[in-house]
Amino acid sequence: MQFSVVLPVLGILLMLFSFSSLPPLAVALIYGEAEVSLFLYTFFLTFLIGFFFWFPFRRIKADLRTRDGFIITVLFWVVLGGMGALPLLLMTDPALSVTDAVFESMSGLTTTGATILTGIDDLPKSILFYRQQLQWLGGMGIIVLAVAIMPMLGVGGMQLYRTETPGPIKDNKLTPRIKETAKALWLLYLTLTAVCALGYWLAGMNLFDAVSHSFSTIAIGGFSTHDASIGYFDSPLINATATFFMLVAGINFALHFFAWRNKSTHHYWKDPEVRAYLLILLVVSFITVAGLYFSGTYDLADSLDHGIFEVVSVATTTGYATSGFSAWPTFLPLLLFMTSFAGGCAGSTAGGMKVIRVLLIFKQGMRELRRLVHPNAIFSIKLGGKAVHSRVGEAVWGFFATYVFLFAVLILAVMATGVDLTTAFSTVASSMNNLGPALGEAAENYDSLPDTAKWILCFAMLLGRLEIFTLLVLFTPTFWKY
Repeated sequence: MQFSVVLPVLGILLMLFSFSSLPPLAVALIYGEAEVSLFLYTFFLTFLIGFFFWFPFRRIKADLRTRDGFIITVLFWVVLGGMGALPLLLMTDPALSVTDAVFESMSGLTTTGATILTGIDDLPKSILFYRQQLQWLGGMGIIVLAVAIMPMLGVGGMQLYRTETPGPIKDNKLTPRIKETAKALWLLYLTLTAVCALGYWLAGMNLFDAVSHSFSTIAIGGFSTHDASIGYFDSPLINATATFFMLVAGINFALHFFAWRNKSTHHYWKDPEVRAYLLILLVVSFITVAGLYFSGTYDLADSLDHGIFEVVSVATTTGYATSGFSAWPTFLPLLLFMTSFAGGCAGSTAGGMKVIRVLLIFKQGMRELRRLVHPNAIFSIKLGGKAVHSRVGEAVWGFFATYVFLFAVLILAVMATGVDLTTAFSTVASSMNNLGPALGEAAENYDSLPDTAKWILCFAMLLGRLEIFTLLVLFTPTFWKY
């Protein structure tokens, strides 16, 4: 590992992150809250730590190797999880333990949306804004923001971009240069956030709630400024607005970029992953609405409203709620949880395994069935009319096998802390898929879980956010040999 390269990059990223304390500080000033000093302390401490990492190596100019990209990505999320917990740890009401503060911070940054907090409506506005902002920064990845300026500092950023961007196919750039790619992504991200905030405001939210919820909607995070989440507003129009933007945020941002640049939506319908994504949502929504209506849970209008909203919220791994879906009848809660394993599209802010991987696994399964009938025939897997390289198929199966194995191990680990099976299954699934809501003891929040279980779930959140291999590769002896 090149310490002289890794440490200054980590320092630059921490110095950048320190400025995230300023918007909630401004909110505290506007509302006359005592948290002004809290965010000032966080700003200076984070900036100074970043400065001390960067300053001794500031004159060293070198390119990042692929290995360095992995180390910086993991280190940054771990360090950021700790530094992001500072304002929460310094709060006096409620007073949080180190475990709870780190859990809340990691949940926000990884856009998981699991919370240990109660009485959210009564928290200071600045703290509420800070939680939402954590998700917004984590949604696209602050590392992608940083690579936009790294070329000016003599540090190449393509390795970081590849390790941070979610999805199985990461080598495509939207623009010829990585700096321009990062700028394009963030400009698009900002624009969608602004449009979402405007939509919420026009639908009836006040300005603070509209901006706050736009952060967690586009980031597909799920944090809310109210204990009842989106259900607090009791508005079908707000539910519909949230559903639309969750749906949009779950689609590959590269497709949004091309739609923006080419002023056309034609390519959306040509993309096989988007078609599969919409088909999954449509089928699950139909089953859910029918189940709610025919079980007598809601009338038809409310079944459509709550059913479609919850399906899109859970399937895209956002985690907003309009009602307690964990109490829905029969198999519906489990059905919604299963959809979160697919998640959104690759290249989106959604969690889960990504629809493209599920689609490839399905196509490979169908190919094996055809081979049973025609054992001597040669079948290729195609997406969008193009054959998929065998290496991609191997990577997808490797990811799936590793995901299932880790999922089982983490469930056993959480159960070993004294948690029941339903709670362990749902909290691990929710954490690895960066979803948030859970069943059993964690149906309301995660506060009652043992501290050891919370640390295990923090690890699961990181696994999900970094798509498993980016984190696991650091635990292999081969990675450190050369």
